[in-house]
Amino acid sequence: MTIKVHWFLPTSGDSRTVVPFGPGGHHRPPTIDYLAQIAQAADHLGYEGVLTPTGTWCEDAWLVTAALIRETKRLKFLVAFRPGSVTPTLAAQKAATFQRISDGRLLLNIVTGGEQSEQRRFGDWLDHDERYDRTDEFLTVLRGALSGRPTDFEGRYYHVEGATISGGAMPTPLYFGGASDAAERVAAKHVDVYLAWGEPPEMVAPRLERMRTLAAEQGRALRFGIRLHSISRDAAKDAWAETERFLEQLDPGLVETAQRSLSRSESVGQQRMRSLHFGSREDLVVSPNLWAGYGLVRGGAGTTLVGSHEEVADRIEEYHQLGFDEFIMSGHPHIEEAYWFGEGVLPILRRRGLVEELPTKPTQTPTVAYAPFSAR
Repeated sequence: MTIKVHWFLPTSGDSRTVVPFGPGGHHRPPTIDYLAQIAQAADHLGYEGVLTPTGTWCEDAWLVTAALIRETKRLKFLVAFRPGSVTPTLAAQKAATFQRISDGRLLLNIVTGGEQSEQRRFGDWLDHDERYDRTDEFLTVLRGALSGRPTDFEGRYYHVEGATISGGAMPTPLYFGGASDAAERVAAKHVDVYLAWGEPPEMVAPRLERMRTLAAEQGRALRFGIRLHSISRDAAKDAWAETERFLEQLDPGLVETAQRSLSRSESVGQQRMRSLHFGSREDLVVSPNLWAGYGLVRGGAGTTLVGSHEEVADRIEEYHQLGFDEFIMSGHPHIEEAYWFGEGVLPILRRRGLVEELPTKPTQTPTVAYAPFSAR
């Protein structure tokens, strides 16, 4: 089976380092023109889609991706959103509209949420497990409405009669991540692709086996996706030099502040990410070619595949052998790293028969304002 490789849209802004400010740092605002450059590059290079995050720290994922439909040809948009901030019937209507105007290029990433302060900004005061109970109900109604058959449902959080959409809907794959018991139960019951952050293979493999069992108990089968960053170069030494540059620009006070904040997260997945380093700059290589330095200051996915193009391709193949069929990659800056990975790693994966060949009809060639391979 071939794998699908996605890229990432940095809708909070971009930078040459994981921290946008600091010695020698700078910031690229998330203007629609800049995001269009990244989306067009991903389209041109043959990525399957782009993940667009959700939260008050970034631009709205629905609006940004809708604006980029006409800027791209075949690229799909993995739109992240929180089920507590919109009703399931309205989400179904938005998804159906998006599918029609994009000719079926929408993927949905349901994000239940793991930060109390972030949830409360939206008026959401439910605790961790209650949020997953609500997500369970939300996905029941969403699936029903998208089926085109009027759906009645009465639960603790939602009570709907005749939930449906007009005009019909194309199939809309649902992506979902979460490492807690509550999250795993919801994923096994409802979603198409279960997502994990980039833990070392020996750490994530037991979770995949557990998810296969839970899904089988529901009479279902899941696909699996993994979220990773990438620093891929022609020579491994040049890739590792980038990690040193990143560390040189990390202020110890910033690391301490970030780790203090991340330690309070209710997200089980976040605590698993922190366990790879606990804020220490020592021993950040947690598995062959897997570097945990981003997680010193970045919440969520905190590990990076680092090495030559061949080495990074080898690690992706190893994760695929574990059961991962979808890879959501990113790198700083996102347009340069999209080219390093897209011109370095993707061709190797295609030669190995792991990624489908590029479409014969060329997509729109992007106009790039930032030279991907300029010295820095």
